[in-house]
Amino acid sequence: MMDNEVLEFDIGLGGGEGEYDDDGGDIEHPIEEDELGDSSGGGAVATGIYLPEGDLSDLEPSEGMEFESEEAAKAFYNSYARRVGFSTRVSSSRRSRRDGAIIQRQFVCAKEGFRNLNEKRTKDREIKRPRTITRVGCKASLSVKMQDSGKWVVSGFVREHNHELVPPDQVHCLRSHRQISGAAKTLIDTLQAAGMGPRRIMSALIKEYGGISKVGFTEVDCRNYMRNNRQRSLEGDIQLVLDYLRQMHSENPNFFYAVQGDEDQSVNNVFWADPKARMNYTFFGDTVTFDTTYRSNRYRLPFAPFTGVNHHGQPVLFGCAFLINESEASFVWLFKTWLMAMSGRPPVSITTDHDSVIRSAIIQVFPDTRHRFCKWHIFKKCQEKLSHIFLKYPNFEAEFHKCVNLTESIEEFESCWSTLVDKYDLRDHEWLQAIYSACRQWVPVYLRDTFFAEMSITQRSDSMNSYFDGYINASTNLNQFFKLYEKALESRNEKEVRADYDTMNTLPVLRTPSPMEKQASELYTRKIFMRFQEELVGTLTFMASKADDDGEVITYNVAKFGEEHKGYYVKFNVLEMKATCSCQMFEFSGLLCRHVLAVFRVTNVLTLPSHYILKRWTRNAKSNVILEEHSCDVYTYYLESHTVRYNTLRHEAFKFVDEGAQSAETYDVAMDALQGAAKRVSQAMQNEGRIPISNGKLRSHVLNDESRVNYTSACQEECLSQHTSKDDLDTNIRKLLNELECANRKCEIYRSNLLSVLKAVEDHKLQLSVKVENIKISMKDGI
Repeated sequence: MMDNEVLEFDIGLGGGEGEYDDDGGDIEHPIEEDELGDSSGGGAVATGIYLPEGDLSDLEPSEGMEFESEEAAKAFYNSYARRVGFSTRVSSSRRSRRDGAIIQRQFVCAKEGFRNLNEKRTKDREIKRPRTITRVGCKASLSVKMQDSGKWVVSGFVREHNHELVPPDQVHCLRSHRQISGAAKTLIDTLQAAGMGPRRIMSALIKEYGGISKVGFTEVDCRNYMRNNRQRSLEGDIQLVLDYLRQMHSENPNFFYAVQGDEDQSVNNVFWADPKARMNYTFFGDTVTFDTTYRSNRYRLPFAPFTGVNHHGQPVLFGCAFLINESEASFVWLFKTWLMAMSGRPPVSITTDHDSVIRSAIIQVFPDTRHRFCKWHIFKKCQEKLSHIFLKYPNFEAEFHKCVNLTESIEEFESCWSTLVDKYDLRDHEWLQAIYSACRQWVPVYLRDTFFAEMSITQRSDSMNSYFDGYINASTNLNQFFKLYEKALESRNEKEVRADYDTMNTLPVLRTPSPMEKQASELYTRKIFMRFQEELVGTLTFMASKADDDGEVITYNVAKFGEEHKGYYVKFNVLEMKATCSCQMFEFSGLLCRHVLAVFRVTNVLTLPSHYILKRWTRNAKSNVILEEHSCDVYTYYLESHTVRYNTLRHEAFKFVDEGAQSAETYDVAMDALQGAAKRVSQAMQNEGRIPISNGKLRSHVLNDESRVNYTSACQEECLSQHTSKDDLDTNIRKLLNELECANRKCEIYRSNLLSVLKAVEDHKLQLSVKVENIKISMKDGI
């Protein structure tokens, strides 16, 4: 090439629009030194000289070559570097003392110099993820300087490298050669608009271009380009969001919205909650899901709603957020802002995605709230992280689900998990060990002692029944968002109205003669009653046998016929009418399990005690009426008080019998005492002339039919003799009618008790028949 030949070379030099590593963190760009200086630092010098091979002919630089511009010289050297197999960067420059313009540049191999570990920019800040050391002191370079004519001439060229060069099929991974062409950008834009993520887009590009080396860039570059696309789009669209929120606030001052930082900035995190969402929280804010489904791929819509569960088991909205910046500080701001909008009352529990940044923010803002990771998200991630195991072992998934969902105790889960990881040689699997270390925040057996408003221990997390499913997806942009958002609100409100209508205007079908079932049908919403009814009917297949009695609390073993080894333990305090079950369903869902209900059945607890009826599951959940049914309804109170008296007397009688049977002397004393007590009770029942009612509560003992007739006749004669006026007669008639109604209700009680006894007899017969059949089978086997 002639010394004075001018090359016109306008190819752009790599890099592009900001780069990020695979975890989404920034990768620092090479330092461009505007003044002459040494960018090298201390370090060991690599040995050995590696020369580029092959016939490079005219493409190899040489001193005296001229270029039309500095950019042309840079592009030429980068093109040469691509063919040879190394990456380039700008190292130093010299400026004119006259006008400050750059008059000299040096382009070097990216491995030139050494990293300076004492740079001021890193001295005062912590490096969370230190980058690998890539500089090895390579001397390869190209120096150019500007002539008076305005052209740039090569003033120095060092060809030799002190490191191995990259083969052609890996050159596309070098930083200065990773470029997204115009055609590739168009294809990425189209696929991104269709909702595809960077991984699937790269697969399409590789197929389109015939190989990763021909694509010319990596998946990281694709991610960066898509992120920048989204950022530019949001910068324009975020103003539409703010305009909408300002308008809604002006129409209703109770519409709450907040922007992190200054509203005049181009991009910010935004939160809002309409008046209905804020009111819903006062009724159903005991458990919350922070639904991050829509940001599961960070290049899609950065939308995150707060949701809960209403009294029909439907998702209900507590507010929404756009998360442009997803740092810990942003989540802390968001949670504090949301809490302020919800009157400062934190929830009992909150469910989120498995995210360490979100977890850290929740610890700061909700220190007393039980935090759970969404189990569905973890299962979904498991399919990705353990895909090779899923393919190799078809039974692994079912065993994994069984281990997580169906274990009944912490000990059983720990044993099952240990067996599982050993069986499939996964004890050293990094991700699996990470989720195991967090098992107390997503495995159900650790969470059953906290209310999450879920009807089943094994059901999926509520975020899977997302409030906006069917309306908003990955391809939704902000221009479309609020129209779809309002449609979702209308649809959810209509579903709640429909559920209210069905509850108030349709009578559920009762499946047992139990007063408890009738009581529940009148209190709970239709869906919740149906769930309770499942548990109540389920008690018919269970036996409750006394396992322990410490004087105050009786422990029952509750199990299916023939499955006593799979029993649940229910502790029942008769005096307080409180029961707790080892399955902890009430603590987790707010509904009593079939195990506790089975104990209630055998102990003649005929109605639900008031402390087991959560208002949030009732028809009155959204009213200010406090549940007083148990204190003001005479009939219901009688059922409960009779049960308490019955169980208390029986409890004391058993202790009396145990002590009285110890010896002949104590037996005689006990028999005398019992006979005397029986006479006094009989006399009290005969002498009882009226049924006193105090504060609206019936206080009499149970009357038999004969005494009820005598009592009614006596009352009628007494009333007629004492009152002769018509008004007095009307008053007495009303009293007598009320008393007659009470008597009728008592008859119903007798009937219910009789049915319970008959049912117990049938259960006992069934149990005996099962044992007889088992004996027959064993005898046949023996023969």
